[in-house]
Amino acid sequence: MNIERRTVLKGLALSGLAGVAMSSSGLSMANSVLGTRTGLALPTLVLVNNEVAESVFLQGVAASLAGKQVKVQHTDLGLDFIQGFDKRLRSGQPQRIIGLVDDASAALIVDLARSAGARVQWLGQHHATTGTSQHRLLSAEAASGCAPRMGLSLNACGTGFSLTEHRLHGLQPPLQVSAAARNNVGSDQWAATLGYTLATLGSSHDGQPPLITRQPSSLTGNFVSFSIQA
Repeated sequence: MNIERRTVLKGLALSGLAGVAMSSSGLSMANSVLGTRTGLALPTLVLVNNEVAESVFLQGVAASLAGKQVKVQHTDLGLDFIQGFDKRLRSGQPQRIIGLVDDASAALIVDLARSAGARVQWLGQHHATTGTSQHRLLSAEAASGCAPRMGLSLNACGTGFSLTEHRLHGLQPPLQVSAAARNNVGSDQWAATLGYTLATLGSSHDGQPPLITRQPSSLTGNFVSFSIQA
């Protein structure tokens, strides 16, 4: 991938990768991208940017049954990362890649996955402030039930949130749930719950994500999450 191509991708991402994916035209386009395959537990790579690496997202991943078998890697827009990730996708080894990154990194990761023929099972846009979080999700059959479980977990913790899920390959209307904050639970609870949800996607594990107390510095801003099966 040349520098010009990367620049175009970054520009697309900064204009709102997930916003494009969640539009009506984006949903039609995504039908050829998002997969429905499920299977046994696969080796899992967790991609995070520097900001997320210091957050409780990884605590959520670690709390899952798959947490002890994952490999964590920091993302960037450099050529070494691009070539290494592309090589991994084309290795022929069954695997899952999950993560929470910035828009620019997500645009690059999803584009490389599509080019390699991998299947995106989940794509989410997340906006978090110190008081609440908003989540817009696009999911395939392989992620069935994950968004409702995430909503139930956030509601049970008492954190303020709103969540909308669009499902592909189905006729059901979008899932829309929300709740106002009811206690002083840490505002980063959404990140831990999301990490746990992605790590358990496709499994029958019905445990609970870790409960997060208030952190010295909250994870706020805009992020994109994904689950990819190669």
